Amino acid sequence: MKLVILDRDGVINEDSDDYIKSPDEWRPIPGSLEAIAQLSQAGYRVFVASNQSGIGRGLFDFAALFAIHDRLQRAVQDAGGRIDAIEFAPEHPQQSSPMRKPAPGMLLDIARRLGIGLEGVPFVGDSAADLDAARAAGARPVLVLTGKGLRTKKEQTLDCPEVYDDLAAFVAAELAAG
Repeated sequence: MKLVILDRDGVINEDSDDYIKSPDEWRPIPGSLEAIAQLSQAGYRVFVASNQSGIGRGLFDFAALFAIHDRLQRAVQDAGGRIDAIEFAPEHPQQSSPMRKPAPGMLLDIARRLGIGLEGVPFVGDSAADLDAARAAGARPVLVLTGKGLRTKKEQTLDCPEVYDDLAAFVAAELAAG
């Protein structure tokens, strides 16, 4: 099974220090929707694993999050692609959770549901928490320079993972590698 797991904010859509709190604030990064469509059309299953602490912080509710995800799903479908599932961790960062990145819970849950291991499966993110979660889950950490990616690249002290300008550049390389 060909599988790619993506972070949401900063990878698929523009990130905001004020959080993405409504569908109106959700804006795709240029080329990201088409990149997901290319993965889908090449037979990849695409999952999203995203911390959404805005819920735990009381900035928005589950209905708003689901509306944002509905907009994301529709935009990907309009581009000719598909997201198989979206995992999210709504907890406040100060609340301990095995699901909230950098913990690997969301990634391990995807693997459990699919009945697979994550060795070699790319997890594409823009933050150190994404890279740490990928490593902890046994997945392949991939950094994109969108969102917090440039800052993360400068701060990264562990072995630097694969680095791409954006999701579209990663997908082009992944598909070329076969």
